[in-house]
Amino acid sequence: MQYRKLLIPVFSVCLAACTAELQEVTPALPDGAGLVSEKICNTSSDAKEGMLIVEFNDKAVAALESSAQDMARSASPLTRSGISAVDVALGEIGVVSLERVYPYAGKNEERTRAAGLHRWYLLKFAPEKNLDEAAAQLAQVPEVLRIQFNARVYRSYTGQSVPFSGASHGMTKGVVTSDFNDPQLFWQWHYINNADQAVGTETVAGADINVAEAWKLTGGDPRVIVAIVDGGVKYNHPDLAANMLINEAELSGQPGVDDDGNGYVDDIYGYNFAVDTGEISYDSTDDGGHGTHVAGTVAAVNNNGIGVCGVAGGTGNNDGVRLLSCQIFAQGATADDVMTGRAIKYAADRGASVLQCSYGYNAGTVRNDTHFNEYSPMTKAGIDYFLASDNTCGVVDGGIAVYAAGNEGEPISAYPGAYGPCISVTAFAPDYLPAYYTNFGPGCNIAAPGGELSGFTGAERAGVLSTLCSETNNGEDYGYMQGTSMACPHVSGVIALGLSYALKLGKHYTWDEFMSMVLTSVNEFDSRFVGEKQGSGTVMDLRNYVGQMGTGAIDAYQLLMQIEGTPCLRVSTGDFNLIALTDYFGGDAADLTYLGVEISDEDARKLGMEFDPEMHNGRLRIKCTLPGVARIKVHAIAGGDNLSSGIQMGGIEITKEFAVVSRDTGAANGGWL
Repeated sequence: MQYRKLLIPVFSVCLAACTAELQEVTPALPDGAGLVSEKICNTSSDAKEGMLIVEFNDKAVAALESSAQDMARSASPLTRSGISAVDVALGEIGVVSLERVYPYAGKNEERTRAAGLHRWYLLKFAPEKNLDEAAAQLAQVPEVLRIQFNARVYRSYTGQSVPFSGASHGMTKGVVTSDFNDPQLFWQWHYINNADQAVGTETVAGADINVAEAWKLTGGDPRVIVAIVDGGVKYNHPDLAANMLINEAELSGQPGVDDDGNGYVDDIYGYNFAVDTGEISYDSTDDGGHGTHVAGTVAAVNNNGIGVCGVAGGTGNNDGVRLLSCQIFAQGATADDVMTGRAIKYAADRGASVLQCSYGYNAGTVRNDTHFNEYSPMTKAGIDYFLASDNTCGVVDGGIAVYAAGNEGEPISAYPGAYGPCISVTAFAPDYLPAYYTNFGPGCNIAAPGGELSGFTGAERAGVLSTLCSETNNGEDYGYMQGTSMACPHVSGVIALGLSYALKLGKHYTWDEFMSMVLTSVNEFDSRFVGEKQGSGTVMDLRNYVGQMGTGAIDAYQLLMQIEGTPCLRVSTGDFNLIALTDYFGGDAADLTYLGVEISDEDARKLGMEFDPEMHNGRLRIKCTLPGVARIKVHAIAGGDNLSSGIQMGGIEITKEFAVVSRDTGAANGGWL
């Protein structure tokens, strides 16, 4: 499958600059080491001590696998390969264990080997050993192809959380949608934003993901699995348990046994790669519930009479998408390349359709895709393995990876999110402006609500409300966070809804087709970026964000309309919009005779229409005073000015149905017609 970055700003760099960047990531070697440095991928500056990631050639791999079988019989760790040159280097470094980065995969082993993942090994030795010296020694061994330092990766949120207090909020302030009975849905402005002043006087109606109407079409499908590559998910949370993916073979099997033969023991709700014990953890005060919060945004159970909603959490009929916990953060520690690579591959092997990743390297560590392939080839190989997986139930040819853009406020996306085939998500606040912390610029693809916990009159209510762990959250199962970490799962959830609706309709798309639909299901909000914004002690020049937040703000309803095949007409709330219909009625649309525009009274009221929509010189004239969505039908005559009848020759009536999406934006065409 060919991958390419779709519909994003181009990051232009000259060849000389790229070459300089790549040269900078090669560490200095001892005298006489010569050209062996070309094998060393990245630097040791932010890497885990006492370990190296090494790719061996086929000869060495065969020897290692043979030695591993011998060691397994004696229950001893593998420390040597049986090849003299390799073992001399391993001995000099003091290697105490060798293990495959991507473990034996049982029923998925054949595919693992076909992807070359079996060649990557993790070498462990004394933490006081100098990493650069160890890498230099290994690089001189012919059987070693590449060496990667085990770089750290970081959560993409600001480290803040605020418990939700029913006493201070009240159980609910009013009915947001008659379809769901979740009492705290009102406070999830990021789903349905009616500019309620309790969230903040700065709040803008329509600054959300426009999901209410989408829920009327689908709430999710259990066949769609979203892997949460993050901190551990509280799998027994009252608002998450019903939507967890459960490995029934392990649940009913024997403890300590790999009952389903996938290479992992007791992986009932997922696997803990942070400590490599299998059992998911979530109750450490250092964890902060980050993975649980992200999971709730994707698929907290909807319409169950408690708590909050998830974007793809179903309709209360056990129809939400399923969540798989792939834990890479535990007890406040940073994650690393080995953990993330293993977690991503595990997600692919467990059938995940969507990879939800609110983590990354610090922005600027990796500057482009070529550099990413040089800097972290083992990690990239794991992502490519996921992207090539056929886990979308026949909807799309390949997996979909969604990443947070990062929270450093830098004018560049962090990696791996900026990697070509991944989706990198920026964040906006309830004011429909960029969040003060969000990265932006090259590599960023699309925007979603990330919230802000300070600076708004509603205080924490301007953050993103989702599930949390009562064990670490003052006894509360819900709370607010902010970050591109919180924006990212909105996009993952919308994609999961799209896959669910495509399953319902029996649709199939190429990977490029589906990605194009996702990245064009947006509302324009660049026209709002005028002047300055005060953000957590900083002053933001909003002009710097124009054209830099991705294609626009994600819109769940528009994605479902694209999947359905119903064209979306984007209109600016409060303005008269004149929309050319040439793309829908043909090149002579202006010359057609139109019979009228049909809209229900309910939809007209919902959009605050003071005037009926009408055709004017071949263009649809429409004004909506409220944000929302509705369906309209435009009737015209094909062939002549009159319809054919028994007494006159005439044309045939043709009808086109459209979905009108009204949002507070500046461009009458939304930027995508």
